[in-house]
Order: sequence, then C-alpha cells, then structure tokens
Amino acid sequence: MEHLRRLLDSFGRGELSLEEVLNRLEGLPFEDLGFAKIDHQRMFRNGYPEVIFGQGKTPDQAAAIFSRLAERNPDVLCTRAASELAAAIQTEFPDAVYHELCRVVELRRSLRDSIGLVVVASGGTSDLPVAEEAAVVLEALGSRVERLYDVGVAGIHRLLSRTETLRQANCVVAVAGMEGALPSVIGGLVAVPVIAVPTSIGYGASFGGIAALLAMLNSCATGVSVVNIGNGFGAAVQADMINKLAAGRHPNQPVSAGKDGVGGTGMEK
Repeated sequence: MEHLRRLLDSFGRGELSLEEVLNRLEGLPFEDLGFAKIDHQRMFRNGYPEVIFGQGKTPDQAAAIFSRLAERNPDVLCTRAASELAAAIQTEFPDAVYHELCRVVELRRSLRDSIGLVVVASGGTSDLPVAEEAAVVLEALGSRVERLYDVGVAGIHRLLSRTETLRQANCVVAVAGMEGALPSVIGGLVAVPVIAVPTSIGYGASFGGIAALLAMLNSCATGVSVVNIGNGFGAAVQADMINKLAAGRHPNQPVSAGKDGVGGTGMEK
C-alpha cells in the first residue's frame, strides 16, 4: 500500500496527471498476456514487483513480460536467463545488463543508495553461479553486499580471517555444496540470521545437492534457515527483508523513485 500512497501523493502534488495515474493502475490486479498473467498488484502488496523466472520460457515470452514490467517499474530482473533470452531482452532494452555467470538480466533505473550489509559467502568457486545470483539480486533490491568467496571449511582459516566482516552484517547468505557445512560454521560465529543455500556441487553421494540440503536442515547452529537447492534468488529476497528491517526500513517502503517517478525493485514469476 505504501507504493500506492506514493503514487497518489505524486498526483496530489501535481507531479503526475490523472491519465498517468490511471495508466499506472491499469492491469490491476493482473495483466493477461495469454501465456502469462503479470501480477502488477504485487508491488502494492509487499513492495516487490515480479521477477521473471527465465528457465523454460521462450525469448519472445521473456522479452514481452520484461517489457510490460518495465512500463511500471524502473528496475526489472530476469533470473535463470539463457543467453538467447538475454539477447532478446537487450534488443528492446540496450541498457539491460546480463550477468552471465549467474544468468541474471538486470535493468536498473532507480535512483538510490544501498543500505545495511548482507554478506554472501560461498564454500568454493564452483558455487559462484548460485552465490552471484544471490549477490546480484540483493544489490538490485537495494542492499549493500560484501562477497566472501571460496571460504569453505576445508581451509577454515580463510573464513576465520573474515570473522569481523561476518559480524558486521545484518544477515549472511551461505552458499555451499559437498557436505554443506559452511552455514553451520558461520552460524556459530555470528549473532544474525544465516540463510543457507545448498548447491548441487559434489561427487555422487551428494545426490545433486540433497546431501548438502539435509546437512543444512540438520544444522546444530542456531539462527540458520534453509532455502531450496540452488535458490540464490529466494535467499536474496529473504536476506533483503531482514537487512532492511535491521536498517530501519520496512521492506514495503519503496526505494527512491526512478526517472519516471515510480519506485520499486524485484518477486519471481
């Protein structure tokens, strides 16, 4: 509702015409494209518009959804985007950036400073695609991010050398495959929430990330929560909410407006 209040305040101050306000509200509660129903009302409910889940979509479908979201939001994200999806989006939006490692397409037009601090830690270099998905999404949502990569427990001194950084964070996202021990170790070092993200990295007995998932679910450290295998996006949204609450900003409070006066950032579709 904060976003709607901001829109009506802009109308009251004469910054937006009645026609512009009606155009912004068009398509509520959703816009039906036939192959997709875009939930434009989501921004009003929880402060995050939809993010496109690119996997399984055709380039034309992803580009069409991206375009409709971009009409109402200064910032738009597409996760799990193959290169051909990214190319289709960038044809319409040359300013969109494709983060190839984590397969995220980002259009960022809002004017704001990053707030708080979320640390994103990975067990190994092989976990970087998932860790970078979390880091890129967090930055797009407005959280300040510190990356601690390749700090797995096989060389635990690498992690312990950054203990002070971990303790300065409002939340830690810990990404690991193999036996998935990293979140438990971090959970024993910090007094903030730790969001564990299992990856599918590992030898045969890791069962595509199930071993790491079960290890994280059975963590003996307090304050550790777990998302699904490879779900860097889900971890990022949860961490962003925690970070903003810790920094004194409710997640439903929109970020500074973009060039068109509309505030907003990223939920997956």
